[in-house]
Amino acid sequence: MIAVLAGGVGAARMLAGLVQIVPPTEITAVVNTGDDLVLHGLHISPDLDTVTYTLAGAINPETGWGLAGETWQAMASLARYGGVTWFGLGDQDLGTHLYRTQRLHEGADLATVTAEIAAAWGLALRLLPVTNDALRTRVTVEGEGEVGFQEYFVERRHSVTVSSVRFEGAESTRPAPGVLDALVAATTVVIAPSNPIVSIGPLLAVPGVRDAVEARRDDVVAVSPIIAGAALKGPADRLLTELGHEASVVGVARLYAPLAATLVIDEADTDLATAVEAEGVRCVVAPTIMSGPAEAAALASVVINSTSRS
Repeated sequence: MIAVLAGGVGAARMLAGLVQIVPPTEITAVVNTGDDLVLHGLHISPDLDTVTYTLAGAINPETGWGLAGETWQAMASLARYGGVTWFGLGDQDLGTHLYRTQRLHEGADLATVTAEIAAAWGLALRLLPVTNDALRTRVTVEGEGEVGFQEYFVERRHSVTVSSVRFEGAESTRPAPGVLDALVAATTVVIAPSNPIVSIGPLLAVPGVRDAVEARRDDVVAVSPIIAGAALKGPADRLLTELGHEASVVGVARLYAPLAATLVIDEADTDLATAVEAEGVRCVVAPTIMSGPAEAAALASVVINSTSRS
């Protein structure tokens, strides 16, 4: 059994590699919900949807989010009325949010609805939100104050300087049913190549999750989302620097050392392998850029064979 801590595009591609080499029924993905928001009265779960659409082969390949072949008539209509359009929702994608919102209003919890959506897309792996409770990532922008994550990430295109990040409501949340069981039962726990601050951070802020991962440290393999000092996509490198961390594989090793015994880094950072191991983690060097299905499967194979007990 494989448990994956997941958030965003990098995690979705990692999972797409894993399902090629491990029976999907043996994989549980625990997905970030700190990015969730309510907009136009709809409950939107961006990371859960990115993982779902990617594994279903329906993701927009140009953006890494949303659906391929999408149309935007609803957004065009909304713009005509002067409505909020900075967060784009395609016409097909709206159906997902409408269904999720309907089911939540009917009393279903987020984990149940997520399982229903995954099944509708024909996915065999177990897809779990980290919590059924409200968990929201909040970002303090210098000179502006605190904003919601999507306002920072989408509306401001993550181009502003951040001075702090917090996970609103985390202390009152509980792991969704099955989350802790998956972390305890897994032969390998994978920390996907997701943003350590705003994708993995919210997962670890849910009471019990960090403790469960730390207890499995020898069986935890993390994949660095930083390659040659930069993030392939998104603001991970800038956030690390702005919040006082080192934007390198060494900085990632320092963050993950209490959680993971092994860190997989890209070949571009081979010369930093010794420095990574000086942080107390075993370093595995491999190609980590998942440019296609074959590359994703190759990286997945490295990961599941890279625990400190292998």
